[in-house]
Amino acid sequence: MIDLSTRSVTAEIMDDFDLPSTEIDPVLAGLGKMNALFGGHKSLIKAMKQFPVEDGNSISDWGCGGGDALIAIANWAQKHNINLKLNGVDAAPAAITFARQQSRAYAHISYVKADVLLDNFEPDSFDIILSSLFTHHFADEEWITLIRKMNSAARRGVIITDLHRHWLLYYAIKVITNLFTSNKMAQNDGPLSVQRSFKRHELEALLAQAGINNYKLKWMWAFRWQIVIYKS
Repeated sequence: MIDLSTRSVTAEIMDDFDLPSTEIDPVLAGLGKMNALFGGHKSLIKAMKQFPVEDGNSISDWGCGGGDALIAIANWAQKHNINLKLNGVDAAPAAITFARQQSRAYAHISYVKADVLLDNFEPDSFDIILSSLFTHHFADEEWITLIRKMNSAARRGVIITDLHRHWLLYYAIKVITNLFTSNKMAQNDGPLSVQRSFKRHELEALLAQAGINNYKLKWMWAFRWQIVIYKS
């Protein structure tokens, strides 16, 4: 059995911001399909409704990858006649290029290349900040810094979803990536993402260290944690 007692600090291939489009595009496309298939988009939209989302709100997705979450939100907002300003942030140039291509039919989705740990964001820059399957890329101290920056840059709140470090998820992803894709990055990073992810008590401790106390943390299918941070 794999030892999942502590978070792995091994870097994923995807952590290389200089990866070319030929390598990262297929992985981003696959992640978008998985997020849609396993309800990742629906859970983000459901969490947004709790605030609730209002006409004219600005929503930013940090670690936006291929932009699939923003596209799903845009389609939902259009269906409900809600006008939103949607923004994606990612440090990888190839990811930004891919996201812009995927979102070219959505004039109200914009993207910016930025490193969320190194670049500064003004307080209350956005109404709501989202992050989906992104925060496990950061070591504990970086995670604390990231969440503090999110909390400062969000006027109304923050929504974070990430993986539950569990042996069943680890082996399921290992089997799926070996059976259904020959992509070496997916085969390496999929299981490693689980090794780098979280248990409940770790998230609670990290949030406390970040000074966050007004939040809801719940487990969601499939083996995901959702954190909703409220500013008021």
